[in-house]
Amino acid sequence: MTRVIICDDHALIRRGIRDTLADATDIEVVGEAGDYGELRTLMRQHSCDVLVLDINMPGRSGLDVLHVLKDEGNPVKVLVVSMYPEDQYALRALKAGAHGYVNKGGDPAVLVQAVRTVSQGRKYITPEIAQLLAENIGKDQETEAPHEKLSDRELQTLVMIASGKRLSDIATELTLSPKTVSVYRARVLEKLALANNSELTVYAIRNGLVGE
Repeated sequence: MTRVIICDDHALIRRGIRDTLADATDIEVVGEAGDYGELRTLMRQHSCDVLVLDINMPGRSGLDVLHVLKDEGNPVKVLVVSMYPEDQYALRALKAGAHGYVNKGGDPAVLVQAVRTVSQGRKYITPEIAQLLAENIGKDQETEAPHEKLSDRELQTLVMIASGKRLSDIATELTLSPKTVSVYRARVLEKLALANNSELTVYAIRNGLVGE
């Protein structure tokens, strides 16, 4: 039996994932968490084989969680299930230690297959991700889009600002000081050669990082 913990800040999404996995007789959901704090508590209480993890969460993001688990040497296999298209976060997630990446808008049967695959210690790679990996091999850094050179936290800050959130709101959601968020914003503007939030938002829309 593959034991699974679900971590997503939306209760309806968690329920959908749980109901999808419930149809598989070889998979058992042993717990659900809405943020990093709840996840840590759950993982102390229950052992699990696979963590189904969202990218965009309050406080520590899914990428942050991946880095923490990797640094701790935690053996849990992580399957990232996100609303973001593969070309935005899949490679980042895999580099951070994820065993697979599935889009929330995909076929529910894919989720079950992905959980089974990563529980065996194998990577779950969709054709889209395989293409990205192939294109990324030997890729010259000079040909990368500017936002691909941002750190995980800088990219998160970019997306949140472009989504219309104020720096104070971002600071609260990420449990950071407003000053720290301002530093991330300044770095993003400098690396993307942009002047203000309006230009930043236009850049994010044009590059498919946020919806119009």
